[in-house]
Amino acid sequence: MCGIVGYIGPREAAPILLEGLARLEYRGYDSAGIALVRSDGSVFVEKKAGKLANLRTAMGDSLPSAAVGLAHTRWATHGRPNDLNAHPHADCTGDIVVVHNGIIENFRELRDGLEARGHRLTSETDTEALAHLVEEAYAGDIGDAVRAALRRVSGAYALVVLDRREPGRLIGARMNVPLIVGVGDGENFVASDVAAVLAHTNRVVFLEEGDVADLGAGSVRITGLDGAPREREIHVVDWTVEAAEKGGYPHFMLKEMHEQPDAIRAAITGRVIGESIVLDEVAPLAERLAQASRVEFVACGTAAYASMAGAHLVEAWAGIPARVTVGSEFRYAPPPLDEGTLVVAVSQSGETADTLAATRLARERGCAVVAVTNTVGSALTREADAVCFLQAGPEIAVAATKTFVAQVTVLVILAAALARARGRLDPAEERRLAAALRALPGQARRVLELDDRIRATARRYVNSHGFMFVGRGVSYPAALEGALKLKEVSYTHAEGYAAGELKHGPISLLDAEVPLVAVATRSSVHEKLVSNVMEGRARDARVIAVATEGDREADRYADDVFPVPDTLEALSPILAVIPLQLFAYHMAVARGTDVDQPRNLAKSVTVE
Repeated sequence: MCGIVGYIGPREAAPILLEGLARLEYRGYDSAGIALVRSDGSVFVEKKAGKLANLRTAMGDSLPSAAVGLAHTRWATHGRPNDLNAHPHADCTGDIVVVHNGIIENFRELRDGLEARGHRLTSETDTEALAHLVEEAYAGDIGDAVRAALRRVSGAYALVVLDRREPGRLIGARMNVPLIVGVGDGENFVASDVAAVLAHTNRVVFLEEGDVADLGAGSVRITGLDGAPREREIHVVDWTVEAAEKGGYPHFMLKEMHEQPDAIRAAITGRVIGESIVLDEVAPLAERLAQASRVEFVACGTAAYASMAGAHLVEAWAGIPARVTVGSEFRYAPPPLDEGTLVVAVSQSGETADTLAATRLARERGCAVVAVTNTVGSALTREADAVCFLQAGPEIAVAATKTFVAQVTVLVILAAALARARGRLDPAEERRLAAALRALPGQARRVLELDDRIRATARRYVNSHGFMFVGRGVSYPAALEGALKLKEVSYTHAEGYAAGELKHGPISLLDAEVPLVAVATRSSVHEKLVSNVMEGRARDARVIAVATEGDREADRYADDVFPVPDTLEALSPILAVIPLQLFAYHMAVARGTDVDQPRNLAKSVTVE
């Protein structure tokens, strides 16, 4: 959700913090702010509604000199996105300054109590209460004050606190929201995401639930809320700064779409060996996989659509029931959960609040949990019995692209591993699957060569009133994801349906101004899908089809065709979604929207 970065060390803090915010702006861009402790001991605070550029303009070219500070880019939860509600927030004295990501669930009770005790709270945010709680608890040690304050808090938080009276310290804390410490040489950093600190260090501590990090320029001390020391490993991150930059592309989204061949290759590395599918990550769960009576996928948004493809294959290959429940509904209408249930939790960030809460419920009920995530050290990895990393590298654009194809790829492999554990993976089919997976990166690169063709098509459809996306079987999730991408980045209304459902109501929307987009790759239900498409064409709807190369019928039922290489039906969503991503991207560019930072969205949704 929001982005946080802090610095303490010998260098000028302001440029480092602003650079870090630029790398985190994808997490939220309703407002941005910075706080610095000047060399004379005074506190400088500036914050502005809108994007980071507004904060830079307000600060001008002459940045305050300071060796310690913190900064924040906001995705609004409590309070409107304006200057007043922007972070940082200070206590009554102005000595203590706080930035925060998350939601304080008992903030109303806390605010009412603070106001009754004479505190002056001026914003609409839950965060401001934290600054005043720390103020009340302060007795000469800012670390002790933060720990005492947080013991009164319920909810989710990643926060950083500084106190002008102790300029040699910066305090960070986490509970159910990501926060990392970057360990430098005579300097230290704290941030929401590794991307904010990679320009300065690749040595990172992933804080865990209830951790409080006390940073000096040359020291990092981690405790629990009770003050007891905690040992945390320093990880060396192998991502480069360039991996988090645009690399010459006009947008991160386009860059990340073009990284999809590499993302697929990374996802199969070590998992497709010769003619075999190998998933060592789940080997410790072999007995529970073999005995599972059903599989419950839990995910949100794009990850939920990837999970639909995974569930389809689990049922087809492993022969047991599988379904997908979105994380926000899982706890409130939970499926039957017991020791015979395998739960697969899918989240790019590994910090999605709804998915985490569902995963914890599953663990309480005795389920085995497999996590599929892109983020080492994320909360989800600590809740799972086994973790399958996507290995896709950082994804900066808010709209997921390469992580979707990586998720589907990993879930294909997981479904095959589950089938093997249950004695249902035919050796001949395994060889065919391994060969098809090895071919995927090159095939994905060929699909990306359609870019110019898709750009021209998007420009012709840019004034359409809306779009209907359809698919059948394992391609249905690709249709849903294509519709979601178009909505997210171009702000064009789009709906995704199983193609057979058209005649049960949605077909009433189709006309010459509402095109039909069909995922019509080769499949066991291809003829059925084409029949459904013809029903839409009879209502004057123009048809865009993603079809398998060599399909001579495609030109007869579609006005525009995006051909993709032939592959196994199980893998077809991976290739079919790429033209739909490109179409959404070029529609967004043609409509002049903010492609990488769509309105109202954030990359990682760390609150319910």
